Amino acid sequence: MVKSYRGLEMPKEVDKQQLLVKDYMATRLIKFKPDQSIIEAMNLLLSKNISGAPVVNDQNELVGMISESDCMKEIIRGKYHNMPIDTGSVSSYMTKEVVFIAPDLNIFEVAQMFLERKLRRFPVVYMGKLVGQISQKDVIRAFKKVRSSTWR
Repeated sequence: MVKSYRGLEMPKEVDKQQLLVKDYMATRLIKFKPDQSIIEAMNLLLSKNISGAPVVNDQNELVGMISESDCMKEIIRGKYHNMPIDTGSVSSYMTKEVVFIAPDLNIFEVAQMFLERKLRRFPVVYMGKLVGQISQKDVIRAFKKVRSSTWR
């Protein structure tokens, strides 16, 4: 029988990775203004192949989110009233009660929020200003980079 004489090994300190929103969020965003035409917003969502985007004021403060679902309200309203699509503003259709997160929030917490709230994206706000947006795909991309030995 062969015995090891290395002695008692002390467990190595695990390198805990910081997985923060600010490291994985998108910062080059398509944004809308509240007074922008809803038709213009629809066209931009389609041409950029995105399902929604933040709405900001002139100070880059988040005032709402506009999504494909919000745009559907205009389409249905026009069909119901048998009228051409109106040229209302984004502010008339956007979601005003927006759940946003901080850039220093941990990705694990964001993943849990996505599951609980059934949203596709969270705007990221720092000191009252929109600084980015994180999607479910961004969170999945972050986990792909994590070594399994650091998950605790």
